[in-house]
Amino acid sequence: MEASNQSAVTEFVLLGLSAHPKLEKTFFVLILSVYLVILLGNGVLILVTVLDSRLHTPMYFFLGNLSFLDICYTTSSVPLVLDGFLTPRKTISFSACAVQMFLSFAMGATECVLLGMMAFDRYVAICNPLRYPVVMSKAAYMPMAVSSWVAGGVNSLVQISLAVQLLFCGDNVINHFICEILAVLKLACADISINVISMGVANVIFLGVPVLFISVSYIFILSTILKIPSAEGRKKAFSTCSAHLTVVVIFYGTILFMYAKPKSKDPLGADKQDVSDKLISLFYGLLTPMLNPIIYSLRNKDVKSAVRYLVARKHFTQ
Repeated sequence: MEASNQSAVTEFVLLGLSAHPKLEKTFFVLILSVYLVILLGNGVLILVTVLDSRLHTPMYFFLGNLSFLDICYTTSSVPLVLDGFLTPRKTISFSACAVQMFLSFAMGATECVLLGMMAFDRYVAICNPLRYPVVMSKAAYMPMAVSSWVAGGVNSLVQISLAVQLLFCGDNVINHFICEILAVLKLACADISINVISMGVANVIFLGVPVLFISVSYIFILSTILKIPSAEGRKKAFSTCSAHLTVVVIFYGTILFMYAKPKSKDPLGADKQDVSDKLISLFYGLLTPMLNPIIYSLRNKDVKSAVRYLVARKHFTQ
């Protein structure tokens, strides 16, 4: 009988972002608008990196992957969030929850690795420019990008496989607006120590190692830039990696703030803390993918030139 009760959970109930109908309407319009900007901005970046032969370089190949990844990441969760605003009872099946967790977890881990690959590309371009065509050849940068996707997918498969094997008995209310894996694990009525250890190891590999790698790369990059005699040369060298550095700071800064901020011990402040956690998660899941194409477009003359060229060509053909 106990086993039967434990296996009875077939769907989860999502509490959503806010319980106030007026706020939900505001959040719906806001999130939908941001999502459309993400699709447009990243879609344009993918388009120009594919169609403009001048952008067929390792840096823009990685940038195209990053844009596609951001589209996949937001699409794995935003439709679920928007649907939750339109339906009074926000439910999701167990299998759909597992798929959503897999996709969002895989995209997040892949982006961590991909940002590390992009840092290596900038390191070679600035610190070893003469060897750049050899080191970052097509035979090198394509497997680097593929390995990022494979690593993220394998890690997600391991984490979600461990999660779906747990027993869920009774409580099926997820205090979140998506199937966030930590919120789901809290509902398990079984020992989750293996899951916690596995996620801890994954955090070291996919967060700690890339951050360390990126930090070391930029130490060498900044050291090389400072040795350039002319101010114009230093400015030009730094401009080639400033966009990537800005994206890295926003991406990892949000993650570190989300997991490192102190937890409130006051029970009366639990609801405020939950809302705060959700808003931070929303910032991480929406604003970062929205800012990426804006940052790369505003600080990159090649991208702006490619966009203008494609717009002019389309206008001319019409």
